[in-house]
Amino acid sequence: MFENLTEKLQRTFKNLRGQGKLTEENIGEAMRELRLAMLEADVNFKVVKDLIEHIREKAVGQEVMTALSPGEQVIKIVRDELVNLLGQDTARLKFASQPPTVVLMAGLQGSGKTTTSGKLAHWLKKGGHRPMLVSVDVYRPAAREQLKVVAKAVGANIYEGEVGDANTATVERLAKEARREAVNSGCDVLVVDTAGRLHIDEQLMEEMQSLKSLLNPQEILFVADAMTGQDAVKSADEFHKKLSLTGVVLTKMDGDARGGAALSIRHVTGAPIKFIGIGEKYDALEPFHPDRIVGRILGMGDILSLIEKAEATVDKKKAEQFAQKALAGDGFSLGDFRDQLLQVKKMGSLQSLIGMLPKIGPFSNLKNVADKVDEKEISRVEAIINSMTPHERDHHEVINGSRRKRIARGSGTTIHEVNQLLRQYAQMRKMFKDMGKASFARKLAGMKLPGM
Repeated sequence: MFENLTEKLQRTFKNLRGQGKLTEENIGEAMRELRLAMLEADVNFKVVKDLIEHIREKAVGQEVMTALSPGEQVIKIVRDELVNLLGQDTARLKFASQPPTVVLMAGLQGSGKTTTSGKLAHWLKKGGHRPMLVSVDVYRPAAREQLKVVAKAVGANIYEGEVGDANTATVERLAKEARREAVNSGCDVLVVDTAGRLHIDEQLMEEMQSLKSLLNPQEILFVADAMTGQDAVKSADEFHKKLSLTGVVLTKMDGDARGGAALSIRHVTGAPIKFIGIGEKYDALEPFHPDRIVGRILGMGDILSLIEKAEATVDKKKAEQFAQKALAGDGFSLGDFRDQLLQVKKMGSLQSLIGMLPKIGPFSNLKNVADKVDEKEISRVEAIINSMTPHERDHHEVINGSRRKRIARGSGTTIHEVNQLLRQYAQMRKMFKDMGKASFARKLAGMKLPGM
């Protein structure tokens, strides 16, 4: 989402290199470019104005630290101000001292409330909670049916209840019954999916205020579609004035929007961003970490999130076994190669993983690599290896011409693609074997042997 902004900011910082001191002149030029980059990224103009003023105040006349160049000094200042803009700390969900905790989901129609409710239930389950879902959207029967499907997919409890007339009284009755059912069934969190509208109207706001008064929710989360840019910011501001939002969930953060909503919404509304949706799957919901998002914007990457994703999805025992086999050289089979590709596949798209790496030094050309990534390639490799016999996977050298032809036919690929995979596999075996030798040599060099 932030690729264009990242490129423009890096270009701005690059122009400051070679300067001995941050002066009014060189900072002025950098701030003009920074302002333009932010506005092009659809950041709210008031937010840009305040941000630029704060950066200018801190940057002009500062002596450049001996360890930093002027460009790096400005990056540090910009980073600190962006973190302040998004919120210093990660905003956590508030839980009731006496269960159930009530989370009221608010937002316009089409923003992704129902799917986000399911994602939130999935996230809560992973954290050891027992959530219950309920839809109080009595105006669209399809909305209640959709939540039922979502609840089944994530394995969460759902309260359906009987729906009569579509009015506020029915909405309130459903909400009260759902809370009572949550208590009786031992569910500690009740996630309430509310009705949406194509635009904000009095009826919607009155109903939301009625639910707030009835349920006294610990959290009122506004679900905003990041692709709608400043419209999402305006809607969030309207909801906040009426309901005093406790947080915001930004959906579709994996899309190609310019990212302005993420940088504007907290400053304009005062409500912290608590979660971001980064995909369609139910596990594609992440707590919002301001410092990590700023790292991505400035091209520094987000290694912590990458590590957390790996820890959550990769089988540690299998990874250790693979590392031992790979460094031994001969024990690394095509089956092991396939298993490791599947482990990477579990972590998400290759483009999203590459997006978490820093865009500096040896990783500066990763954007070009990401653009050329063919996500279907892993599936093709998997199909080719699955078309081999167990003996062929363990002993690749037996795969002759006729076997390659059979493997290509069985996997729906070409002989050329089979040959390409075998060549890549042979190169990887050699690389891992060399790494193993180098590791052994380093260990030997570091040993203090008697008489030496």
